[in-house]
Amino acid sequence: MLFRQEDAQAIENALGLAVRMHQGQRDADGAPYILHLVRVMMRCKDPHAKQAAVLHDILEDTSATSEDLLANGISPEVVQTVERLTHLPGVSYGHYIESLSCDPIAVEVKLADLEDNYSIARVKYREDHRAHDASRLERYILTHRFLIGDLELDQYRSLIGQIKR
Repeated sequence: MLFRQEDAQAIENALGLAVRMHQGQRDADGAPYILHLVRVMMRCKDPHAKQAAVLHDILEDTSATSEDLLANGISPEVVQTVERLTHLPGVSYGHYIESLSCDPIAVEVKLADLEDNYSIARVKYREDHRAHDASRLERYILTHRFLIGDLELDQYRSLIGQIKR
């Protein structure tokens, strides 16, 4: 894929910011968290989606704010998508997904995030977390089906509401 110079620079800028802000964070297996963000970014095609992908957890998992992103040269459009991808405390998962489903770039990123999260290469069997892991995977699969159009909103709402946490 060929990128315009300004898109390539914007992706590099977003990646650099993500590396700095997620420094020292690890995933459940102890791997640097930035690897998840890069895998999600690599699944995306659109240059704006690539930027949002590498930043999709920055507002949830770091001290960064939307204003910080803007001050670091992230475009307002990408910041808006990152905000949509941020699951705010007190908002149900279903409502969070519904709210981002109106933004095609956010959908592209969320699908890539879900695909990385439920990749068989990343899912570990943990005896003490079986029920939680099973419900989490079920939630990811239902969300994926909704975002690609296989489930109507009312079906999604009904099914996601039945999943035990």
